[in-house]
Amino acid sequence: MQTNLADFIKHTREGEEAEAILRACVHCGFCTATCPTYQLLGDELDGPRGRIYLIKQVLEGAPVTDKTQLHLDRCLTCRNCETTCPSGVKYGRLVDIGRKVVEQRVERPLGERLKRKVLKEGLPRKALFGTALRAGQIFRPLLSPALQDKIPQRQRAGVWPSREHARKMLVLDGCAQPAMAPNINAATARVLDKLGVQLIVAPKAGCCGALRHHLNDHEAALDDMRRNIDAWWPYVQGGQGGDAAVEAIVMTASGCGATVKDYGHLLAHDPAYAAKAAHISALTRDLSEIMPEFEEELARRARVAGAGRVAYHPPCTLQHGQQIRGKVEGVLRAVGIDVVLCADSHLCCGSAGSYSLLQPEISLQLRDRKLANLSDTGADTIVSANVGCTAHLQSGTDTPVLHWIELIDRALN
Repeated sequence: MQTNLADFIKHTREGEEAEAILRACVHCGFCTATCPTYQLLGDELDGPRGRIYLIKQVLEGAPVTDKTQLHLDRCLTCRNCETTCPSGVKYGRLVDIGRKVVEQRVERPLGERLKRKVLKEGLPRKALFGTALRAGQIFRPLLSPALQDKIPQRQRAGVWPSREHARKMLVLDGCAQPAMAPNINAATARVLDKLGVQLIVAPKAGCCGALRHHLNDHEAALDDMRRNIDAWWPYVQGGQGGDAAVEAIVMTASGCGATVKDYGHLLAHDPAYAAKAAHISALTRDLSEIMPEFEEELARRARVAGAGRVAYHPPCTLQHGQQIRGKVEGVLRAVGIDVVLCADSHLCCGSAGSYSLLQPEISLQLRDRKLANLSDTGADTIVSANVGCTAHLQSGTDTPVLHWIELIDRALN
């Protein structure tokens, strides 16, 4: 795609990256076939090709309107289009650049600004979010049905193992997951403990930065990333109490994993953090990348009885963002679980971080479509690999929705 960038972004780091991405696009339109919002809305500007044209116009200096902003806001950033694209267009990075420019040019209504401010300041702070969630759980019966759907039932984590092992890995505790689903990391720790691996939480690590980044607060997001690097670095280098360096940074939320794996790119311009960020990204592994090493041992230890059929929903951040497919199913089958995928398993469930709060109508349509396909599998349980997906899906069904590692934990007990 031929481009002629405006002076305000020409010869900048973001401008050069955007121009390279735009030039890779050949207008083929394959991306529209797999775009969830285009399928729902049928508008070219609500598909990747149309949004690419809008971003191109913005970066070339064309007037920017609230309609431009709306079409970019409606994008889930599921990156399904990247999986489909034969030209390797890095759409996710382009839409981040485009949204940032549009955010600077178009002032949102006061109500929208306040909502986004609350999300940016509240969700990434673990203590604040946890307090708010507990209050919501206590007063849940008094809330509207729409708010009740957003508040999961309180979950207990169970025991975190205390044994030490020579093999050690870090795990990101995150911001929302400890309050919404604390059993995910605890179950991961118990499973890995049985396999001879000690899982460690760095106390000062927090939000991965994804939420603020996708809400266009890029500088605050970069600060979140730097804080995590500082928190992890002593464990990565070794020397914490004389321990050897950790061998991996494990992600149990695929949304966080997709972002942390991108730290090297996002901080490449920062001379103080560029090399560290690249090293952190190289060490980062989704849990599904760690577990296949242990499949034989899991099969030997597993005691699966009456698990029934399990439907697996692969999050977009895993299958499209990280390009990881098939590993979760392989681990579940290794312990004897009958796991299936539903029709259109490549499509987004509508959660997409804060999207379900900012674009609720589209989000609920996508959720209900996904749940109908999952129901058609005849599964007794639904599993996923991202806390946002599990909470979003659970809000629309009575079928239990879990993180897949929780089934492995049960199978070993």
